Amino acid sequence: MTVDLTKNQTLVLNTLSRASGPLSAYTILDQLRAEGFRAPLQVYRALEKLLERGLVHRLESLNAFVACAHDHDHAHGLTAFAICEKCGQVSEFSDEIVEGRLKDWAGKSGFRAAKTTIEIRGNCANCA
Repeated sequence: MTVDLTKNQTLVLNTLSRASGPLSAYTILDQLRAEGFRAPLQVYRALEKLLERGLVHRLESLNAFVACAHDHDHAHGLTAFAICEKCGQVSEFSDEIVEGRLKDWAGKSGFRAAKTTIEIRGNCANCA
């Protein structure tokens, strides 16, 4: 899928893609000051559009953002993240079995899920 991005969206996406871990909006702002970013609103507007397009994800528990690790034409409805509490590494994955079980539960209970994100906190293999 070809996505036309604004200059600010491209800069924010590139910053997240190069990062070794999740970044807060204010960290992104600090890293992009030399590119003309002056206000948090510039970062938040870019992040909002990137989130809508599935190019970045927000890690709710960290209030931080990561670039999507999957192809941008993915169709998985469940996004899961394993977050290392020691080194900060974030691994993104999806699981069809878990996704299916959650869809089954939602169907049986009448719940209409808009988005499904799972965050697993612990230690990665290197830190364990």
